Amino acid sequence: MVLKIINIVLILFAVCMGLKQGYAMFSGKPEMLEMFGKWGIGKTGVMINGIITMVAAVLILFPRTFVWGNFLMALGILLIICFHLMDKDLKGVLIELPFLLLNLVIIYLQYPLKKA
Repeated sequence: MVLKIINIVLILFAVCMGLKQGYAMFSGKPEMLEMFGKWGIGKTGVMINGIITMVAAVLILFPRTFVWGNFLMALGILLIICFHLMDKDLKGVLIELPFLLLNLVIIYLQYPLKKA
């Protein structure tokens, strides 16, 4: 029971962060445009990435799309980690790594409200 509660909290945190970061990308926040711009991704690309991130966050909430939502979100984070590695920016990698691990842990713990 305690593990399920921890999993629910982790899921809610991941969803909130996904919606927050996705909206920041979609709305074209200057820091997002600057970060993605140095990798050659324009405003439209950042907006599309933001939409995908927000959709992934919502997909996590439903049992049938739970794994796909986590997979999409982890994929987006992994993309950012790869860009940071290309720039040899280990600080950026270390910032993103816990969020990638969060999605992997959530997948491992599985959907908490699924009937056994």
